[in-house]
Amino acid sequence: MAYANTTTTAPRTTGLMARLTDALAARKVYRTTLTELQALDNRDLADLGISRSMIRSIAHEAAYGK
Repeated sequence: MAYANTTTTAPRTTGLMARLTDALAARKVYRTTLTELQALDNRDLADLGISRSMIRSIAHEAAYGK
C-alpha cells in the first residue's frame, strides 16, 4: 500500500513575511516622523499647533493609526 503526504508551508511563511515587512515599514514611518518633528524648533512646532509632549503620539498615529 502506498501513502502520499503533502505538506505546504508557503502560505504561513508568506503571511509571516508580509506581517514582518508591514511592521518594519510602519516602524520606519514612526522613526522618520519622530526625527523630523524633533528637529523642528519650538516656534515651528507652535506654528503647527504641536507641543513637544505631543511628538511621540503624533508619530505613533502616523505610523500605526489610532
